[in-house]
Amino acid sequence: MVYRSPCNSIGKLARLALGPKVAARIGPGEVKSRAYGVPIEVKPPTDRVVSEVLAGLVERVTFHNAESGFCVLRAKARGHRDLVTVIGHAAVISAGEWITATGEWVNDRNHGQQFKARFLRTVPPSSADGIEKYLSSGMIRGGGPACAKKLVRAFGENVFDVIEATPDRLREVDGIGPVRAASILAAWAEQKAVREIMVFLHSHGVGTARAVRIYKTYGSDAIQVMTENPYRLARDIRGIGFKTADAIAMKLGIEKTAIVRIRAGISYALNEAMDDGHCGLPTAELGPLAEKLLEVPQELIRTALDLELQDGAVIADRVAETECISRPVIGR
Repeated sequence: MVYRSPCNSIGKLARLALGPKVAARIGPGEVKSRAYGVPIEVKPPTDRVVSEVLAGLVERVTFHNAESGFCVLRAKARGHRDLVTVIGHAAVISAGEWITATGEWVNDRNHGQQFKARFLRTVPPSSADGIEKYLSSGMIRGGGPACAKKLVRAFGENVFDVIEATPDRLREVDGIGPVRAASILAAWAEQKAVREIMVFLHSHGVGTARAVRIYKTYGSDAIQVMTENPYRLARDIRGIGFKTADAIAMKLGIEKTAIVRIRAGISYALNEAMDDGHCGLPTAELGPLAEKLLEVPQELIRTALDLELQDGAVIADRVAETECISRPVIGR
């Protein structure tokens, strides 16, 4: 009998089940039957995490870090009688918003069952109650509980339509003059821009935690930066490397042979060398390494390298008789 497993403990269990005279280990993770010689393969169980989708209304924002986007929410979710705890990341979040979260349930030692969201999408509330909660939360500057109640009383579930299409009507509400109306409009436009950016990032496979970091780094220019040169992510944002930026670029439709990709890949190849303790690489070695990492022809690598040298992104040097390429030294 042959039992294959990467786990030594499973092999011990097999011996106990078969007996020492029946089973003997003949290699890593293998047990062979001396008595029968009939090969049987038993696969150990897998611990695959199954993603779920949770949708509901945010009743309370327990915690939100404006810098990292990390948040702890209490939500009234579909299919759940009691409020559930959702943890994830959001650039902005407020009570009253409708969330759709993709992730899995976890049991926290201190806080009990929570839904851990890898993707967290928010949309403005559509019910009068949700709209009032949203406007009361301070999410819209110039709002507040009293102002929110007046807006909902005046326009019902059409508050956001009025803000979007006929903003002059805001001044029909008692207590809302030109200044407060302008403040509400500006805040709404900002929230709309944030949502559009997050939807764009999510649609290209960027998880919410990374999406928040991208938004915090580039602000309203995030979509433009991502469209023109997603490889800037690897240079500008800690925790996002070339491989992650490259995966995003592929989803954006950037070809493997694009010069912008190869230029970023040269820096990636040099960084790989630096991680191995080198200050740079001989030019003769950099080309083949970049070719292997990027899977593109040498002539394209040469063109991209010339552009990197012209811009000062890398520097050429000579060590003894060997021509080398390295990254610029900060402060040099």
